[in-house]
Amino acid sequence: MTVASAAAGGASRTKLNRQQIIGFWAAWAGWMLDGMDSVIYALVLSPALTELLPKSGTEVTPANIAYTGSLLFALFLVGWGCSFIWGPIADRFGRTRTLAATIFMYAVFTGAAALSQDVWQLGLFRLLAGIGIGGEWAMAGTYVAEAWPEDRRKMGAGYLQTGYYAGFFVAAALNFTIGATYGWRWMFACGLFPVVVSIWTLLKVKEPLRWEKKATEAKRHHPLREIFGTRYRKRTLVNCLLLTVAIIGLWAAAVYEPTAIVQLGNKAGVAKPMLPKLVSLGTAILSIGTILGCIAAPMVAERLGRKRALALYFCGMAISITIAFKWAFNTTDGLTPFFIVLFFLGFSGGNFALFSLWLPEQYETNVRATAFAFATSIGRFIGAAVNFGLAALVAYMQNLGNAVALTAIAFLVGLLIIPFALETKGDTLPE
Repeated sequence: MTVASAAAGGASRTKLNRQQIIGFWAAWAGWMLDGMDSVIYALVLSPALTELLPKSGTEVTPANIAYTGSLLFALFLVGWGCSFIWGPIADRFGRTRTLAATIFMYAVFTGAAALSQDVWQLGLFRLLAGIGIGGEWAMAGTYVAEAWPEDRRKMGAGYLQTGYYAGFFVAAALNFTIGATYGWRWMFACGLFPVVVSIWTLLKVKEPLRWEKKATEAKRHHPLREIFGTRYRKRTLVNCLLLTVAIIGLWAAAVYEPTAIVQLGNKAGVAKPMLPKLVSLGTAILSIGTILGCIAAPMVAERLGRKRALALYFCGMAISITIAFKWAFNTTDGLTPFFIVLFFLGFSGGNFALFSLWLPEQYETNVRATAFAFATSIGRFIGAAVNFGLAALVAYMQNLGNAVALTAIAFLVGLLIIPFALETKGDTLPE
């Protein structure tokens, strides 16, 4: 099977043309490097803060690392929240140019983080990188939904989402080699590479025909106003709430996974030079599980419907977070069971692929990118507030695992919200 046919997902369906294949891989590569840049921070959290906290006048302790890490991640989420600005830009000026701009922004400021001299410089660079990172998902998801044929776009959403978690795997590999050998600054320097993808996207990828047909109408629309009009208001609010649940739970687990492994490794007496490699292994396991969860998501959604599929994934997240952080983290010799549960945590984290499939189905072309960007961004502001609270909780409990385990409650709340969502199983993408 060729790369093109593999991307297409099977010979019996509509064949993808060259532009659709190039566009997909550009979006996938940008999303993969987005995932890599996102998780670099989690992987280097302990060594970076170990160096920068004393320069910022703070003692280096596990509690201070966890607390400061929560604050910096909250700033990162604020940046992600601000990324809703890319939606109206994409609806007005095009998907591919906006996609390239988001990639360029997160690459430059991830690379700049390598120059940080104290905690707050690192926080500023992560805030600015977050604005770019947060916009890439909406731009890539909107592009694939509009560019791929109707009988392919649903699996295309699942394939696209694997890119983000393939980025986790790449980051783990970089940490295993470059990070373990040269240190955390060189890990951030690796984040400059997506600039190449940004330039390639501008040169090679054309706008989807769906958007081009509507481009002349763009000036007559006010997409931010329209997604809160009578037609879209309910679904927009419900989508924001569901994305908030997903962001709170998954990101708390994913961001604190490396630090949890370091603390479990220290408790188990693992030699300090081996800890970065142990963290890389854990991140790789999480990534493999999530990639498989993303690939399965469109098939589950087509069989059960969008709402039931999301409920299934949310249940998996609630159970996995509880077992990993409440039980395994606090158990003697908990390192091995923690690694085992990471796979299931990752698989359930594939719920984000459902949103890549589902959100574009709920909005017309003139407002699709804005709706996607807004729904995926607003939850990050709430997620930032939750992370500030989580930071205080970690400091109060003096136990990372117990604090993170509480985020499983978010998914139980999500199960109560899902019935209010719009079911789109069997619907074609609106014009």
